[in-house]
Amino acid sequence: MKLLSLSLFVGLSVLSATVSCLDNGLARTPPMGWLSWERFRCNTDCVNDPENCIGERLYMQMADRLVQDGYKDAGYEYVNVDDCWLAKERDSRGSLQPDPERFPHGIKFLSDYIHSRGLKFGIYEDFGNFTCAGYPGVVGETMDIDSQTFASWNVDYLKLDGCYSDPRDMDKGYPQMGLYMNKTGRPMIYSCSWPAYQVFSGMAPDYSTIAKHCNLWRNYNDIDDSWESVETIIDYYGDNQDALIPNAGPGHWNDPDMLIIGNFGLSYEQSKSQMAIWSILAAPLLMSVDLRKIKPDYRDILINRNLIAINQDPLGIQGRRIYKNKGIEIWARPVTPVSGEVYSYAIAFLNRRTDGTPSEVSVVLQELGLINTLGYKVVDLFENKDLGVYTPKDVLHVSINPTGVVIVKAEVIASIQRTPNFIRPVFTENENFHVPLHNSPNFNVPFVQNNFQQPNFRRD
Repeated sequence: MKLLSLSLFVGLSVLSATVSCLDNGLARTPPMGWLSWERFRCNTDCVNDPENCIGERLYMQMADRLVQDGYKDAGYEYVNVDDCWLAKERDSRGSLQPDPERFPHGIKFLSDYIHSRGLKFGIYEDFGNFTCAGYPGVVGETMDIDSQTFASWNVDYLKLDGCYSDPRDMDKGYPQMGLYMNKTGRPMIYSCSWPAYQVFSGMAPDYSTIAKHCNLWRNYNDIDDSWESVETIIDYYGDNQDALIPNAGPGHWNDPDMLIIGNFGLSYEQSKSQMAIWSILAAPLLMSVDLRKIKPDYRDILINRNLIAINQDPLGIQGRRIYKNKGIEIWARPVTPVSGEVYSYAIAFLNRRTDGTPSEVSVVLQELGLINTLGYKVVDLFENKDLGVYTPKDVLHVSINPTGVVIVKAEVIASIQRTPNFIRPVFTENENFHVPLHNSPNFNVPFVQNNFQQPNFRRD
């Protein structure tokens, strides 16, 4: 996605007066896989750089690495082609076609290879006259034939960008493309860039409508290979969480963009931070890294089963930032198991400070809204360490490295297992930490202790 690209009017052919909802039954948990864009961009020079150019060889090798190196077993299942796979012109019948030199066997061959590895195949296009890199786009009159082409190639996932289009046309155009995809009978996850382009054009996206037509959608800037880029995305999701969270859930997800863990721009601690916050956000986990060269420590972050379990939690409730002060943030997400109306939680303590020494944080569990009288089993998810059972009045101490994270799961302890009543909890952020999470049956009334104590931050 290139947010500063020229916007051109795209004429839309009207399929029907009313566009049906997507309703494809897919992406019940956030999609997981590998995507080429951030790491490999639009490198089309297969003569001088055959190892890294956008061609069938690259995607076949990445599919092999997913299987051989444990990513598939951890849940990563999509291999997604991004921009620059196309030839510069459609074929004589008006159909999309790949670059014949870089994809000499065709897209169906590549799709079949990826499927033969037990994986799923994704592809890229653009709702506009051209893709962001200038290749043929999908316009109104080509939606039908392009959807049929993708189905004939057994595509499992379509990412539809928004360069060279008018954001005002997207409220009709993106749903129409989804309807044509449904008509093919081929199940395809539908990833939209619809709201991101509207945000940057000054429009207010209608997220309730977007959630009816897309399985996931980009909200904000493309991620770059830097901690600064990751931080801006974290800030955007925290600052806009009240608008973003209500429409996320099974089948429809906010997408903060790719995981850049294992590339050049993030330290080890920062890589853990991205993985932790993306898990709290119930974000799609789409790696963009050279899996042939990634170092083992970074690979271990990406396939951490504890973090993936949080990300893939079946409740599908997106977490939120509940505290921000002096460079320390606390993010929380309700997860299973649930006892009655009392949730378990994943809690991430994020240290945005860069002053060279770990920050010590102490917090009473009940100030986080963890008020189950029988307590919680607390586990450090990166260390895979059982920290013991904590009651609401117990103090949890964590030491967080600069630009790093500590993420724990507080699993509710119940004497009697009851059928969960999955009411989505209401919890809000407050700079002074006076409105924490809460688990009481009346989710609109915050739980506040009379003897409230602000978390203690110590930097020894």
